[in-house]
Amino acid sequence: MIIKSIKLFNFRNHAKYELICDNNTSLIIGENGSGKTSVLEAIYILTNGKSFRATDPEIIKRDADFYRAELEYINGEINIVTYDGSKKTFLVSNKKTSRLPKKNKYPVILFQPSDLNLISHSPSRRRDYFDRIFSQFDENYSTSLHKYEKALKQRNELLKNPNLTKETVFSWNILLSKYGIDLYNLRQKFIDEINNKLTDVYRSIADNKDEIKIIYKTDITDKDDNKYLKILENNFEKDLYLGHTSFGIHRDDYIFEFNHKPADGSASRGESRSIILALKFIEADLIYQKTNLKPIILLDDVFSELDESRRKCLVKNFKDNQVIITSVENIKAK
Repeated sequence: MIIKSIKLFNFRNHAKYELICDNNTSLIIGENGSGKTSVLEAIYILTNGKSFRATDPEIIKRDADFYRAELEYINGEINIVTYDGSKKTFLVSNKKTSRLPKKNKYPVILFQPSDLNLISHSPSRRRDYFDRIFSQFDENYSTSLHKYEKALKQRNELLKNPNLTKETVFSWNILLSKYGIDLYNLRQKFIDEINNKLTDVYRSIADNKDEIKIIYKTDITDKDDNKYLKILENNFEKDLYLGHTSFGIHRDDYIFEFNHKPADGSASRGESRSIILALKFIEADLIYQKTNLKPIILLDDVFSELDESRRKCLVKNFKDNQVIITSVENIKAK
């Protein structure tokens, strides 16, 4: 057990709510739209610093002018976040800050029904998914991603001006090149680590001899940031016409292969779900290896999407973690 309790005030449709967590597994039962996912969202904010699905103004309960959430760990540490309609503030160890400090973050594995469709999702959804994973166990990745996205946003804003000159975007080109190569190297490294385990873990779930692999697809062909910079400079006229940056790691994708063919189209529904389960188990293992922390497992209404064998596999693999589950029915009896 890691989390002792979570309290919500004016959070989504909860005027006031408190969950006292069980030692190993906590089950939140409710109809769709009753606010089950909101509890997981609050936990995610207080362990990772931001929501996985919305901006702060969207979280405030209708007709309220603030939200507040409090998370207490079993060691007595309390993290509090408040948003007053314009500013978000964290209160940790009696110190206020605009961001959740790194030392007060705790790794979380979030499993949503939409994750089961990750193979067929858009490239942007897959990028977001892997960015969230990699950021949890590598601070350098999180920092580089934040700086890259900030530079990309600034460059794209400038490209809306038809009178823009190359010199004006040069400094942003340098930042995109530097952090783009950093992210490229880390993404390749982490995908290699996942691929080293993916087939074996998948076979332990599916009990067959299929081979699974994730192909990291990118525009980058060289680790030299000077060449990255040169491409950005050469693409200036094209980007100015398009109004956005057409080259870079923000266009990356992750293609799942099933027996050397794209899984989207060749893997069955059950096989695809086994692939995602395998990925989740590897995610938990990598986080533990790199942080020495057992991640908290948040399962958002996924049991209804899995058959009995995959449910049992999910429970077995996460038996040593604290698990918080949302469901429309009591699944403990299953």
